[in-house]
Amino acid sequence: MAEPKLILVDAFCHRPFSGNPAAVCLMDTHRDAAWMQAVAAEMNLSETAFVCPRGEDYDLRWFTPMVEVDLCGHATLATAKALWHTGAAEPERTLTFHTRSGELTARWSKAEDRITLDFPQTLVEPVSPPEGLVETLGLKPEAIRFVGRNKFDYLVELADEALVRSLSPDFVNMARIKARGVIVTASATPGRDSSVTYDFVSRFFAPASGIDEDPVTGSAHCALSPFWSDRFSRDRLTGYQASRRGGLVHVERKGNRVELGGKAIVICEGRLSSEAWNESGERASTA
Repeated sequence: MAEPKLILVDAFCHRPFSGNPAAVCLMDTHRDAAWMQAVAAEMNLSETAFVCPRGEDYDLRWFTPMVEVDLCGHATLATAKALWHTGAAEPERTLTFHTRSGELTARWSKAEDRITLDFPQTLVEPVSPPEGLVETLGLKPEAIRFVGRNKFDYLVELADEALVRSLSPDFVNMARIKARGVIVTASATPGRDSSVTYDFVSRFFAPASGIDEDPVTGSAHCALSPFWSDRFSRDRLTGYQASRRGGLVHVERKGNRVELGGKAIVICEGRLSSEAWNESGERASTA
């Protein structure tokens, strides 16, 4: 049995070394969660994806260095790019992934050089801010226009783009908030001087999941897309995630689904060693 290929891909990027890097492990047989978690901890990226054929489709799972997650956009984008790049799948073929969030698909547009994912939307409902949220963001209450919650995250709308960009959260205390993460967003500043065009800006913090700030978060845009579509009265928008690396996510609301579009670039590729492939994740994680 061949050792799996391991591909490093920048997803939702506009050039190499931007966007969100993900490791993709291309396997021909399943491994247990303990082994995958050990590999993800070794990679030490916000997500490592593990993909294995299921007939004409694929099983797909995602792990942070600390936990398995239910939904991840950038690592799914990276997985599709890795499958097409290595020749495991033909570029004209739409890929179907079986995941903890149901069936997800990916297709590639040669004309746009863009991968588009079909994901479930995750609507947010208005809520009162949980204890400590405002304080961990270092904000005054008047800076906040809206607080919402979906099954994964809190979403906080701020008064302007500059506030989103200037945030320096208290990650230690934010990790105590019972949610996967906190999405902070604002509409784009009119007339801003920027090399990229977008409608809204966001950042994503998930210290409870082992990621203080995620560079570009596809799954957060499953909430951001319907949120901003309602405000702009448009279903097709572009978001910019204003992390240090930065990245663009093209979104389109379609019923109760969201299409997430972006570019992906392969940075490096190799294989896991036979010793790593044959190691027990449980032993590795407890040694």
